[in-house]
Amino acid sequence: MRRMRLDERKGRYLLGKGITISREFGSGGRELGVKLAGALGIPFYDKELISMAADDINIAEEAFRYYDEHIEVRDPLDRQFYHAFSEIYQVPMSDQIFVAQSNVIRRLASHGPCVIVGRCADMVLADSVNLFIYSKMKDRVKRMLRLEGGSDEKEMERRIREVDRKRRDYYQYYTGNTWGRAQNYHLCLESGLVGVDGCLRAVIAYLGELGGGEA
Repeated sequence: MRRMRLDERKGRYLLGKGITISREFGSGGRELGVKLAGALGIPFYDKELISMAADDINIAEEAFRYYDEHIEVRDPLDRQFYHAFSEIYQVPMSDQIFVAQSNVIRRLASHGPCVIVGRCADMVLADSVNLFIYSKMKDRVKRMLRLEGGSDEKEMERRIREVDRKRRDYYQYYTGNTWGRAQNYHLCLESGLVGVDGCLRAVIAYLGELGGGEA
């Protein structure tokens, strides 16, 4: 697929400050992000955000990886308590990491269009194009077993549900919105129907129409 310039068609690609991809575990959202960034000729960020944020606040990268898209304090009242008395009680590590990653996301987006996966980037950035990638459980189980090897479908389904739960809780905790709710995104795609490459074509077609339709 040829590389697209973001300025062609006189601004029809209204990418704002980037493209964000939220995804169910095993749906291929990360793979889509890599391919989309390559097709558009813009940077891609996923796990790279961990190293950047860790460097910014001088916290061990291992801690970032542990709390990546994972909350430490679940009760909103507990969260308010920690913030209100942060001079006495340590701010939860998950909060520190969320703030650090959010700052990195904003900084990267300020340098130009990019593709960012996860980490509530759709809510961190004010004018991004936000995607949600999902798929039926059976398709995700099949995909993950193919990628990682193994044959235990029940164990893989358990793992998928656990990762999804952590992502859902993390998103709701830090944004107050519902993870996966269609109204929170510009485009939702079921990768199990058309595959990652089909999603890629759909996203590029959608970007090509932005700014070109009627109000």
